[in-house]
Amino acid sequence: MKAMSKRDLARLERELVACLTEACETAKGEIVGFTWLTHQLDPDDYPASLRITWVFEREADKAAALAGKGKARMLALTAQALDAAGVKLDHVAWHVRFDSEEACNRNHAGDWNRRLQQR
Repeated sequence: MKAMSKRDLARLERELVACLTEACETAKGEIVGFTWLTHQLDPDDYPASLRITWVFEREADKAAALAGKGKARMLALTAQALDAAGVKLDHVAWHVRFDSEEACNRNHAGDWNRRLQQR
């Protein structure tokens, strides 16, 4: 697929931020320990490069959510957000990661930029 134009990339980023922010706010009220989410995208490899990372405060919160109904809910919220942003993916789960502040602090001294680049 050819690289996205700057205009198309800017539009996509705005849509993703708006839609994922809504998913984030919904999840904060429903999933214990969930705190924030972020996304990464390489415009030269879109949509394959799209990654959404759901971040919990503690590893225990992440584990509990993933063992229960939280994972399915986060994947559903992600799929809804992507659909609202006009992003079409065959397998949403392949683009979703789960992490924690605790793990980032322990392994990357709280440097989320470095952590997300390495993942």
